[in-house]
Amino acid sequence: MRSAKYYKEILSLIEHPEGGAYREVYRSDDMVGGESLSDDFEGDTRNICTSIYFLLDSTEFSAFHKIKSDEIWNFYDGDPLEVYEIDETGKLIVTTLGRDIEKKQKFQYTVTKGRWFASRVKAGGDFSLVGCTVSPGFDFLDFTLASSQELIKKYPHLSDTISSLTV
Repeated sequence: MRSAKYYKEILSLIEHPEGGAYREVYRSDDMVGGESLSDDFEGDTRNICTSIYFLLDSTEFSAFHKIKSDEIWNFYDGDPLEVYEIDETGKLIVTTLGRDIEKKQKFQYTVTKGRWFASRVKAGGDFSLVGCTVSPGFDFLDFTLASSQELIKKYPHLSDTISSLTV
């Protein structure tokens, strides 16, 4: 039986700053820059696309953070994963990635650029293995980890969720 430990070892995953474990598996050689990048981006260029394996076990979560690109999530193995996203109006959107499409789980979901988002294994599950693809490609210059206090100040109606998904 596959496990979080198995995937961490076989895929050579390392600790991710937002929580969980990951490994970059693709970074395009082609670059985009200049007028193609919005003013939100620092620096002149980005790789066109990047992708990672990302794994959470039941004791971990991916803390609220945001990036400057859309991020496509693909479910690979394990138990369902819940992605928590705060939209521009302050509404909490919870999307479940998994195999059971009859229970409205999704194989793939895109988090909109600039939104705060977090994730964790659905209650009762052991682990989730997903893939995340970012275009323009991921750069830590585009990554912001949420402050619990600042996020709660902005979205007090979500304080319980924010407290449980920030460090």
